[in-house]
This record gives sequence, structure tokens and C-alpha cells, in this order.
Amino acid sequence: MAHHEHTLDAHAHGEGMGVKRIWQVFGILLAITAVEFLVALGFVHHWHIVAKGPALYAFYVVLTLIKAYYIVAFFMHLKFEKKSFIICCSIVFIFIIYFIVLMLIEGGYLLNHLQEHPVYKNSGTSHH
Repeated sequence: MAHHEHTLDAHAHGEGMGVKRIWQVFGILLAITAVEFLVALGFVHHWHIVAKGPALYAFYVVLTLIKAYYIVAFFMHLKFEKKSFIICCSIVFIFIIYFIVLMLIEGGYLLNHLQEHPVYKNSGTSHH
């Protein structure tokens, strides 16, 4: 009960999610999305100023991670949780990313090595 009262005090002093903060976060997310669209549709496809490649993809990933931070921190209220809970969630998230990367590496390895050996070794050759 005391923690709940502390949380209410924190919200009353502007540390929580007031209407002003919601609009600020919305504006940040809108600006990041507008930059993504401007780069994708303008610089890459229309004006051909930026070429597709690893740098562009890294740029998109960074902007997406920033947007994910704002969504999780403010709209899912993780920013206002205890530090131990934030660390616990972060560790789980890191393990999930690690698992996805390992599966992509393993999938690429299997794709390359399974295509080297045909399933039917005698297909395509006839013994007439």
C-alpha cells in the first residue's frame, strides 16, 4: 500500500505519464517515423541520394530501437518500474535477441550446406 501511495506522489510531481508527457512522446515517435519515411521514400527511392546497403539498414535498426525504447519505457510504463525489474526484463530481451541471431546463423549454415548435396543424387542422369 505504501508503494502505491509513493507511485501516486510520483505521478503528482510530474514523474509519471501526464497528458503533456504523452504528447511529447507521441511527437518524438511521429518525428522518428517521419524521418524513416523521408529517408525510405525520398532519399532512397525517389531522389536516389542514399543507396541501399548495410549503413542504411543499420540506420533503420537504430531508429526502430529508439522507437521501441520510447514505446516500452513510456506507454508500457517500464521507465517507472523498479530498477531490478527493468534489469530482469532487459536480460530476458537480450537472451531473446541472442537466440534469434543464433537461429539465423544456424539457418544460413544449414541452407548453404544442404544445397551443396542434392537430395536425389541420381536425378537428372538417365542410364538408357
